[in-house]
Amino acid sequence: MEPVVSVKNLSKNYVTYKRGESLGTTIKSLFVREKVIVNAVKGISFDIQAGEIIGLLGENGAGKSTTIKMLSGVLFPSSGEVNVLGYTPHVHRKKYVRHIGAVFGQKSQLIWDIPPLDSFFLNQAIYNIPEAEYRQRLDTMLDMLNIREIVEKPTRVLSLGERMKCEFMMAMLHNPKIVFLDEPTIGVDIIAKEAIRGFIREMNAKGTTFILTTHDLEDVESLAQRVIIINHGEKVFEGSLESLKKHLGDQKTVHIVMKNPIDAEALANRDGIKLMNQKNNMEVDLLVDNAIMPMGEFITHVSGTGSLQDISIKELEIGEVVRSIYEKG
Repeated sequence: MEPVVSVKNLSKNYVTYKRGESLGTTIKSLFVREKVIVNAVKGISFDIQAGEIIGLLGENGAGKSTTIKMLSGVLFPSSGEVNVLGYTPHVHRKKYVRHIGAVFGQKSQLIWDIPPLDSFFLNQAIYNIPEAEYRQRLDTMLDMLNIREIVEKPTRVLSLGERMKCEFMMAMLHNPKIVFLDEPTIGVDIIAKEAIRGFIREMNAKGTTFILTTHDLEDVESLAQRVIIINHGEKVFEGSLESLKKHLGDQKTVHIVMKNPIDAEALANRDGIKLMNQKNNMEVDLLVDNAIMPMGEFITHVSGTGSLQDISIKELEIGEVVRSIYEKG
């Protein structure tokens, strides 16, 4: 099956200029400026199939926002190829944008002083959505997001959670095939987050493809079927959440409570054990690599250092995995 998004050896370089560090070099830079090439994205490649929800992850400055801008046609690449829905985004932008939507957590599409409902009517006109089709989608989404009572209030009086729900409607009313989400739940309360995540899942079940960039790893665990991690402009991981968690091996986080004071150094003095956090002199969190030290052997080791009161074993959290990949990168 042909992917809806195909990226091959995509790169983006920026030209900036070195600033002087002293008065003399600053004055000199007014006449002769030294160019500096910034490699924001360095030859990344990936495919996305129709109906996927992809998490595009990376630290600030890693290149993920630049990648999203090239996919959406806002930026043109320095080299490489981008094909989305059969279009080259920066070349066929006018035709292409009719098939995509976008929600940016820190940038609003709604007009501040009028109700969201009026902004929705404006989108209907811009995208030339037939009246019956528009009314059907409007009613469906108002019910899905439970916002019938707020869409007639001016946007400026809405809470952040209410506004973000309306932002999603604004992006989805023209029935886009692909939607780009950039920090869509930033600053939003837990109840509104769950409503937004539920809306994304329902729209995805109807066939919409979502590409999500976020620092909220709960969004990723709740929504994404696959993740792509970019670090320093390079793709450092691509795969399912399950394979991401196995990327560091068969590791577990172990919380231990002892009946007597803990010698943390004695606990973590074996290969396959790493001290993560010591909460007090009887409570400690450890990272255990079962490929090096099986859990039975680990428990025997712990028992040999003192009297064990309680132990809990958990799968490695996605945040720890991603953080480790960033550090290695």
